[in-house]
Amino acid sequence: MRKISIFGATGSIGQNTIDLIRRQPDAYDVVALTGGHNIAQLAQDAIELRAEIAVTAHDARLPELRAALAGSAVEAAAGPEALLEAASRPADWIMSAIVGAAGLAPGLKALEQGTTLALANKESLVCAGALLMQTAERHGARILPVDSEHSAVFQALVGERLDEVERIIITASGGAFRDWPLEALRTATLAQASSHPNWDMGQRITIDSASMFNKALEVIETREFFGVDPSQIEVLVHPQSLVHALVGFRDGALMSHLGAPDMRHAIGYALHWPERKTLPVPRLDLAAAGQLEFRAPDPNRYPALRLAQEVMARGGLSGAAFNGAKEQALDHFIAGRIGFLDMATITEQVLASLEAHPGLIDAAMTLENVTRVDDLARQATDQVVTQRTG
Repeated sequence: MRKISIFGATGSIGQNTIDLIRRQPDAYDVVALTGGHNIAQLAQDAIELRAEIAVTAHDARLPELRAALAGSAVEAAAGPEALLEAASRPADWIMSAIVGAAGLAPGLKALEQGTTLALANKESLVCAGALLMQTAERHGARILPVDSEHSAVFQALVGERLDEVERIIITASGGAFRDWPLEALRTATLAQASSHPNWDMGQRITIDSASMFNKALEVIETREFFGVDPSQIEVLVHPQSLVHALVGFRDGALMSHLGAPDMRHAIGYALHWPERKTLPVPRLDLAAAGQLEFRAPDPNRYPALRLAQEVMARGGLSGAAFNGAKEQALDHFIAGRIGFLDMATITEQVLASLEAHPGLIDAAMTLENVTRVDDLARQATDQVVTQRTG
């Protein structure tokens, strides 16, 4: 029986992981489940799966979690230190699906025990890719990709040599606004940005899909995970979301990964790796699909992709600055303080201001320095928004 933990259990990735676990309950011993404000879901899943411990990231919600777990054998805990303690509990496989930079510290703690980390938290690699990879190597741990694009690349590379790879192409649906006139994006609402045409995801990642910030993060993630040069990474808009990634080799061949837009495929591949097992995902009918469309992303519509290239060229801690500013700008959009297009403009402004700060971006890549840059990026974003809104 494999010991597993799920960090971010109440989000879409966590719930899809639990769906797979639920289908083979005797195969897994659940150690820890963590979540945020959805205490009812966290407690329900922890009791059903007989987890050792359930942790909410928010200290103030601990009494509610304890009450929801009353009468069960599940331990309740809350706060950042509790997350780290849960991540240090021995497990064979840990899902890292906490949203945002908050997932970095628990992910690092999990790797220190030499476990397999299924990584859905792309922000960890964007903010501190080298630190994450070095920690895994130092402790004999393994990181498996769970983002659908990077799982697709990982699968396409099975049996191949990385030095024979010429390019990696990751696809993007284009999100909710892919067919909108560019000028119309200035008045795009939160509700409109929160509806994805293909994928069933959480609100934040759905908005990031519409702005292509999610794909910008995945471009950086590709560089950090596979170690390729930024010039080898391409993005294609693919409205059907059936081709998740393609790998091009130096002989001109392209290896593609196709599948229905269902995250249980990538999760299941990481859960069962290195084996393949039957998964409850739709089987792709290409005849029914009819056609596969591809087009180059419009740089004027998606400035986030240009910013990702600039971040990779700058290096250092610029990824932490980029992600922190992006996350905070997204918060302001959700709160109705700024417009949809303002997120990219403000992120670029904050990134430039922090990169101009002597020694900040070039500081050593430690968890402390990454956290400091992340905090400064969020503060700078708040200041810019305040100046704009008065």
